[in-house]
Amino acid sequence: MNPILNKNLFLIKEHIGIFKAANNYDIYDPESNEMIMQTREDSLGFFTKMFRFTDYKRMTPFHIEIKNKAGEKIISVKRGITFFKSDVEILDERDRPIGLFKQQLFSIGSKFNIFDTQSRKICTLQGKWTGWDFKFMKENTELAHVSKKWAGIGKEFFTSADNYILKISDDVTPEDPVRQLILAAVMCIDMILKE
Repeated sequence: MNPILNKNLFLIKEHIGIFKAANNYDIYDPESNEMIMQTREDSLGFFTKMFRFTDYKRMTPFHIEIKNKAGEKIISVKRGITFFKSDVEILDERDRPIGLFKQQLFSIGSKFNIFDTQSRKICTLQGKWTGWDFKFMKENTELAHVSKKWAGIGKEFFTSADNYILKISDDVTPEDPVRQLILAAVMCIDMILKE
């Protein structure tokens, strides 16, 4: 696992764009205000681009890569076409599966179960349907928390750009592979639940 994931606080900024098909984000260290990672969706097909500008946007496939500043891949997040609920595959820097997110179809609010490669449930991502507050819960323990950081009324009103703060609990050790899954899940919040 890349040592850049040992941090406990991340600021995720979505790229601003009025007419954009791709999902692109920059990830910052909020303490130094330095960009430490970037998320890009580089290989969009023609039909996917077209459907991104329709009401079917949530159903389109995606394949994004989280890279460090040098352009080295850290994590990939993939999903095929979906109709009712999303199953998202998470891959490491060598494209080996490290986990899976399964969206619960009939849940109040927004909910994903996060599994490891042996289909064991690691934790649950739970959100409030009334806002931008998401928690990664393992039984009664909060592993991480995601909240929306407003960029300003002008930007929020005229674009679909969102900014998020991810805070990982001190209880999650730096070597714990759940860190990769938590960071990948933040991208799913925006692309699946909030678009």
